[in-house]
Amino acid sequence: MEIIKYNEQHHNFRERLRTFLAKEVTPFADKWEKEHDMPKSIWQKTGRQGFLCPCVSKEYGGRGDDFRCALIISEEMSYTRQMGLEVGLHSDVVVPYIDTYGSKAQKEKYLPGCVSGDIVTALAITEPDAGSDVAGMKTTAVEDKDEVIIEGSKTFISNGIHADLVILAARDPDIENSHQAISLYLVESDTPGFKRGRRLEKMGWHSQDTVELFFSNCRIPKGNRLGEKGAGFMMMMNKLQQERLGVTTVALPMAERILEWTIDYLKKPAASGKVLSRSQAAQFALVEMTTEVKLGRTFMEKLVADHIEGKNVAMETSMAKYWVTEMVNRVADQCLELLGDYGTLESCPVVRAKRDVRIMTIFAGTNEIMKSIVAKSMGL
Repeated sequence: MEIIKYNEQHHNFRERLRTFLAKEVTPFADKWEKEHDMPKSIWQKTGRQGFLCPCVSKEYGGRGDDFRCALIISEEMSYTRQMGLEVGLHSDVVVPYIDTYGSKAQKEKYLPGCVSGDIVTALAITEPDAGSDVAGMKTTAVEDKDEVIIEGSKTFISNGIHADLVILAARDPDIENSHQAISLYLVESDTPGFKRGRRLEKMGWHSQDTVELFFSNCRIPKGNRLGEKGAGFMMMMNKLQQERLGVTTVALPMAERILEWTIDYLKKPAASGKVLSRSQAAQFALVEMTTEVKLGRTFMEKLVADHIEGKNVAMETSMAKYWVTEMVNRVADQCLELLGDYGTLESCPVVRAKRDVRIMTIFAGTNEIMKSIVAKSMGL
């Protein structure tokens, strides 16, 4: 059943991307994982080939395409065995804030660089004491004539080391209503008072740069506010549908790859001469997992199609985010069981994949929050 329809340009885009990743990313994945870093130049290489921000209009250097390109990128990236080059975060989560809410001057200044890879972006919302509770953030933004003074800190900021531009959420301390106090600001990485903290050592995503950020008497022009003052909370809420759909489009192809790797291994004769895939227990487990993955694929593609059409599927994307990310973790766990001793070795692709998929139930809103959102939407 074909839900997402691709034209010839999309097929060409996929083939070019596949060739690019096979040359510039996959051969270096193991090296990047061991070094817990990747060269920043890969962002420019990716952008120069037209694989960043494909939804940005042609006026600012993009393709002017839709979310189908984001899905293509997620699918092809799932073959690379690395999460350092997290294109979706930059292209589908951070840059859309500028594309949607930025002034013409802000778009002209930043979007072409975001498309080319000369500007890497990060989204700074989470704080040490305010993760999913956005309204509880303590970072402040105080206006002083033509400037805004930012004080505070952020943590778990992906792309934090390589970021040239950070979209920062901060609150006006004089406004009591937390939701009306939050605004978004564009902070360039060389701004005085802006410092990067320690690189965080994570369970997975080893080549992805996640850090703490600190702001002390960090002064930016008032013109760097994104959108209207006090509209930050609503902006973030409006972008959550695409962010959570984006997580789903990363998790689902990962489940598909994990199954592919496992099935290929189990079809090969073991040292004893037995072919493990002929075991009824293994067959039943693989059939059950494949069924779940295909169900997830259908649900995800339907939501992508609805999102492209501009439909409000916030409840459904919350459902998909929690179900698919939990499903990919179930698949990884069960595949490791089927792989036996091989599933304990770093050389086993599923080992790295298991580490990488674990965080997916937590970021972009924990799965418990997803269920709360759905329950509220159901009037429960």
